[in-house]
Amino acid sequence: MRRLSRKSQGRKSPGRTSRATHVAAAVAVLALAAAGCGKTSDEASKDDGKDKGSAGSSKYDGKGIGLAYDIGGKGDQSFNDAAYAGYAKARKEFKIGGVDMEPGDGESSADKVQRLEQLARQGYDPVVGVGFVYAPAVQAAAKKYPDTTFGIIDDNTVKADNVVDLVFHEEQGSYLAGVAAAEVTKAKHVGFVGGVDIPLIHKFEAGFVQGVKSVDPKIEIEKRYLTEKPEEGGFSSPDKGQNAASGQIEAGADVIYHAAGLSGQGVIQEAGSQKVWAIGVDSDQYKQKALAKYKDYILGSAFKDVGGAVYDLTKSVVQGKPMQGEQRYDLKSGRVGFSDSNPKYTAMKDVVAAVEKAKKDIISGKVKVKIAP
Repeated sequence: MRRLSRKSQGRKSPGRTSRATHVAAAVAVLALAAAGCGKTSDEASKDDGKDKGSAGSSKYDGKGIGLAYDIGGKGDQSFNDAAYAGYAKARKEFKIGGVDMEPGDGESSADKVQRLEQLARQGYDPVVGVGFVYAPAVQAAAKKYPDTTFGIIDDNTVKADNVVDLVFHEEQGSYLAGVAAAEVTKAKHVGFVGGVDIPLIHKFEAGFVQGVKSVDPKIEIEKRYLTEKPEEGGFSSPDKGQNAASGQIEAGADVIYHAAGLSGQGVIQEAGSQKVWAIGVDSDQYKQKALAKYKDYILGSAFKDVGGAVYDLTKSVVQGKPMQGEQRYDLKSGRVGFSDSNPKYTAMKDVVAAVEKAKKDIISGKVKVKIAP
């Protein structure tokens, strides 16, 4: 039995594993439509949604969660993998099905619309677009499937009764990264590598620079954006990240913070190879297996709990009370912060204390973090 429409529920309108080739992605999409089972990854439900329901989920009649990755896909050790962690946790905890889908190389907005609409048509609920590039697709699919809850990460421009904007105060975690970088640099010279020159990544830069300057205004900061547009590979080219990090290290930087998705792997690899500090982003990159060889040089990560946001949204849908509108996470919520997994970091008591003080000052409102350079 289909769940009641949003109107009858009384809902009120509020005020990237390896990347597939474009051909493979298209075949997967066609297979989804033809077979009606949505199996596009090894994590897809094997029983086509027969494991629906869990404690507190009697109102849920969806097939499971549908997750559509951003550029770089699953295996980026950062943004997309963070979303996957929340997807996997929700499936396990709520005993629901699910399918996670890779982006195609050079795909169009129409491809994204088709992907989201097929997930909704197959009965997946919620359907989550991982990244701001899904905004037009979410807008279109949500209108066509008003009884499905759609989530979009890192975008708050889509306003609809059945759309949840999952956004973060990235600048706050970046400020903490800046404080940590300023505290550990011996050269008084640090670096920032952004994946794409867009407002979202400007927030990372702004917070980082402000954090560095709060410790020592005289510290020199290298800044580099890999591309102007996402489709140019700024978030999906480790070689670009490696080259950028190499240049900054050659210029004198001994701590480099990246906000570059999959490209950030190259930043961390170069920093580790050159034995200088790297600061990760989104996920706790010290714990990423693909980066284990370099983890001793990962000071920490300015994380944003994308997985937690995906989990929160799924939980609300499963329990019959879907979230609505904009959900913005910050330091106070614990969904944004600075990871301390590296024992070398925790051993530096003065550095840890400085970061903790900065965290308290932001939460209390004493420090206001900028969102633009």
